[in-house]
Amino acid sequence: MEQTVTIKTETITLGQLLKLVQLIDTGGAAKWFLQEYNVLVNGERETRRGRKLKDGDRVDVEQIGTFVVVRAE
Repeated sequence: MEQTVTIKTETITLGQLLKLVQLIDTGGAAKWFLQEYNVLVNGERETRRGRKLKDGDRVDVEQIGTFVVVRAE
């Protein structure tokens, strides 16, 4: 399943995105989540919760789905 995530800022961190799409409850849970789940950003494995995401970036979470970042104009 692919879901669009609209942001109003230039960038969003991976941890913030995971919280926004309700995969985690708190920002602190991001580190655990990234160790437990295979998360790809634009096709590359990512374990940093502070990874900056921008318009057009694609986040694939194993067994959960795909999230595409879109910046609102």
